[in-house]
Amino acid sequence: MTCDDTADSGSADTDPESDDTGDQLLVLPDDLRHELKEPMGPIETDADALLEAVDGPLIAVGDVVTYHFLQAGRAPDVAVVDERTKRSAVDEEIRETVTESTNLEAVNPPAELSAEMIEALREAIASDDPTTILVEGEEDLVAVPAIVAAPEGASVVYGQPDEGMVHVKVSDEHRAEMRALLDRFEGDTERFWDLLEGSDAE
Repeated sequence: MTCDDTADSGSADTDPESDDTGDQLLVLPDDLRHELKEPMGPIETDADALLEAVDGPLIAVGDVVTYHFLQAGRAPDVAVVDERTKRSAVDEEIRETVTESTNLEAVNPPAELSAEMIEALREAIASDDPTTILVEGEEDLVAVPAIVAAPEGASVVYGQPDEGMVHVKVSDEHRAEMRALLDRFEGDTERFWDLLEGSDAE
């Protein structure tokens, strides 16, 4: 995936005791940033062509990706948006289109994964109805836990700046790769896995 947005945002000054962090769980360490810039699947520039390869639940991470699917007539089963693209606000048409059906909201600071974000992601994936999560902060890293939490055969799609849309068809191999990556993040990995996999959901 890409962490171009998070790479310039930094996380070294984040105060884990701050009340506005959405209950910080994991922080992206500097030595993982370059790995996350590599796409995790094939890149497609046409939403209709990408949708031909989708035969399960569709999870879209990013405003522009979500907008393209909605314009193609396919609402994602889960959409994660933050009203930004490449560190700038999206234009008004995109913002209005992708946030019109917002169901959940979560605070998720740059270069982090918060408890609030993971709880919203799990709730959205479990829902029988299309669900949009509006993030206050950034959603850049959400594709990683989404791949772990999504069912077999689901499609997780996120944007690769200036290239297109990355399509990950979820498999056990993908999940194992993302689990190994997340275990290298800094923070409370035990609670993170409890939240993502359900044992801390009650």
